[in-house]
Amino acid sequence: MATLCHVFGVHRSSYKYWKNRPEKPDGRRAVLRSQVLELHGISHGSAGARSIATMATQRGYQMGRWLAGRLMKELGLVSCQQPTHRYKRGGHEHVAIPNHLERQFAVTEPNQVWGGDVTYIWTGKRWAYLRRCSRPVRKKTSGLGHVVLAGQQAHHESTGNGMGNPW
Repeated sequence: MATLCHVFGVHRSSYKYWKNRPEKPDGRRAVLRSQVLELHGISHGSAGARSIATMATQRGYQMGRWLAGRLMKELGLVSCQQPTHRYKRGGHEHVAIPNHLERQFAVTEPNQVWGGDVTYIWTGKRWAYLRRCSRPVRKKTSGLGHVVLAGQQAHHESTGNGMGNPW
């Protein structure tokens, strides 16, 4: 390369600058870049080059995975998969809620021990929670369980409108 630059009277740095210059804007490439950006956003950043190429082709934009990968690289997009949900390890028991039962579930008479549980359920528009109360002797729910909308429960408890704890 040095010989050619010398023959034509061009500095090597000028040749390297010319060679590494960005390409002229291409209308089709700009459209494909916008599609890649949109599809990456729709997938919340989880779609890679193969997925984006497939989705773009389904939309009518001809694109292979290599082109999709290069366009992603130009736009600075990276595929990041959402991590799976991991439950927290149970730590020490809560100070305000002592463990009176100490895992002794052998109950001899009725109404000696009661247990309860709260589970949050997604109802489609908001979270609700199901409260369940049971007696270990009968080994079934006592009928005190009901669903209350989580926001509604907090509102009623803060304003003092009843809806107290049924336990």
